[in-house]
Amino acid sequence: MNRILILICFFFVSGCSKSRKLPDISHIQVPLQTFRYENDFFSLDTLKLNESLPALAKKYGTFNDDFLYNILGTVKADANTDIRSFIQSYRPLYADVQKTFGNISQTSATIQNGFRYLHYYFPTYKLPTKFITFIGPINSYASIITNDAVAIGLQLFLGADHSLYKTEQAQALYPTFISRKFDRAYIPVSVMNTVIDDIYPNKSLGLPLVAQMVEAGKRLYLLDAILPTTADTLKIGYTKSQLADVIDNERAVWSYFIQADILYKSDPELTRDFINDGPYTAALGTNSPGRIGLFVGWQIVKKWMQKNPSTTMKILMEKDPNSLFAEAKYKP
Repeated sequence: MNRILILICFFFVSGCSKSRKLPDISHIQVPLQTFRYENDFFSLDTLKLNESLPALAKKYGTFNDDFLYNILGTVKADANTDIRSFIQSYRPLYADVQKTFGNISQTSATIQNGFRYLHYYFPTYKLPTKFITFIGPINSYASIITNDAVAIGLQLFLGADHSLYKTEQAQALYPTFISRKFDRAYIPVSVMNTVIDDIYPNKSLGLPLVAQMVEAGKRLYLLDAILPTTADTLKIGYTKSQLADVIDNERAVWSYFIQADILYKSDPELTRDFINDGPYTAALGTNSPGRIGLFVGWQIVKKWMQKNPSTTMKILMEKDPNSLFAEAKYKP
């Protein structure tokens, strides 16, 4: 298998618009076949697994091993027992997946179009040619990438109100501020973030806060470029009101960072509050959304790109974050 000093009172309502000209991708064709692994898996004859599993392996190649040994977490000696137990336990969830995802063609088309933009920006990158859906354990992956496929765990996209996410076990893993994003609309975003991580593994941990913010902003800027018609709320994981509020209060947020003198701090105890997901950003109060550093980093990168409109995505992604911040002269 080839992820203090001032008190700010938030928030009102606003909107944002896009004026960036999109590149012409009409000539770009990328193959992408959709495979519903969960249908084949839950159709296995659990009384004759030794006979039926080879056909599954033949159809899905290396992904079958990825699922059994990395996602399901079984070992070869206990594989049949674990498979039977999982199918029995998750069959009700499979029934819900069939109802919710009977047709996934629109999602697949959005991903394929995103891959066309990716090919435009990174023509030498080997894109996945398969889009595979599966059902994994509740504590398993939302999306993975293999040598020729990108795969989505539908158990984490059934809709925020699904009963599975309300259980004590699920809430311990995914509190509401996370599970509210367990919706099919987030699937293309999850896929593209996984691919971006494959192209540019995140190496920002331990950097000063402003560098981490810029690195996150670069990834959001690229995500915006390859999913240009997808709502910004989905890309950053905010509600409409949260995004509108941070846009309205962008200057106040930036004033906090300046007055608190934390942009060049690298202590994880300090930086994680602004980078990691959470119900809110503690330093800014309970009315603020989490991951506010990502939003600010996104705005810094937008500012820099406005000054350097001919910059390719490759150059942007490889740009030193400290230099980018200095050159952007960001001041909302």
